[in-house]
Amino acid sequence: MDQPLYQFLIIPIIKIAVILGVVLLIVAYLTFAERKILAYMQVRLGPNRVGPKGWLQPIADGLKLFTKEDLVPAGAEKLVFMLGPAMVLVPALIVFSVIPFAPATRLFGLLPEAMPPYLTDINIGLLFVLGVSSIGVYGIILGGWSSNNKFSLMGGLRSAAQMISYEVPMGFAIIAVLLMARSLSLVQIVEAQKAAHLWFFLPGILALGIYFCCGVAETNRNPFDLPEAESELVAGFHTEYSGMKFAFYFLAEYANMLVVSSLATIMFFGGWLRPFPNVAWLSFLGVIPPFFWFAGKVACLIFVYMWFRGTFPRYRFDQLMRVGWKWLIPLSLANVLVVGLGVLLLKG
Repeated sequence: MDQPLYQFLIIPIIKIAVILGVVLLIVAYLTFAERKILAYMQVRLGPNRVGPKGWLQPIADGLKLFTKEDLVPAGAEKLVFMLGPAMVLVPALIVFSVIPFAPATRLFGLLPEAMPPYLTDINIGLLFVLGVSSIGVYGIILGGWSSNNKFSLMGGLRSAAQMISYEVPMGFAIIAVLLMARSLSLVQIVEAQKAAHLWFFLPGILALGIYFCCGVAETNRNPFDLPEAESELVAGFHTEYSGMKFAFYFLAEYANMLVVSSLATIMFFGGWLRPFPNVAWLSFLGVIPPFFWFAGKVACLIFVYMWFRGTFPRYRFDQLMRVGWKWLIPLSLANVLVVGLGVLLLKG
């Protein structure tokens, strides 16, 4: 039987518009949250002039960046220079098409049948996320190379080496989750944690540590922010960018932070599930809608990102490579072996 037009076309378009709008708004206010959190850690006020207590600062920043003069260096490869920021931002936003942030719902009885609020669930969702998000490194490399600036090129090369190095242990950390869930579908990974009566971070605590450490490095965040080290490379791969193109790089960084935190929530913290979802005497926690459980877990992981930035000094580049190749890769291989043996002995 053919699907009605509203299910096939209209509802997906509405979902795309809502998810895209909400994600961009969250990303904009993550910049404000980080500036405020770092200010409190450093015993100062942070932005407090635009709007009540500075709450309109992200809007002002966005308007300023999108109306600034867009400069292109004289010796730059203009087409590649313009494509670089888009190649970073677009994959970061596409990933949200398969992120399940709540179960199917009838929206308080307003819908005739239960419908998932996320865009789609595919049986290789995790593979799709890894494949699409890895495209972003090309935007960084091309942006650094096309700028015709030695600092930009150095930042692009550092980013390439860093992302290639840290994607390997990240992949092995994710394999540990796949062994426990026996599925690549992000929805099935959440359901597997419900069926197992525990979140996967308990048997996979080492996998969680490796994954999150690699996620911080993949998003070029402190203490792994070598591709844009201000003290050495001015601003790294986006030294020559201004205006809207710089805003794209800026938005992509925070969107990728959101992606890493969302995947960690889904794979290790039960996604939208409340704590101990099968324990009857904790059923009162079901009053809180599943989306808020998901959002709260993601917010805690985003806070850890910001906490790292306010706490740790930056690694040297040789130290960064040593951590990836000499520590994280052997640990991730050992973790896969231990989890595999556990799944085999306990029959899943």
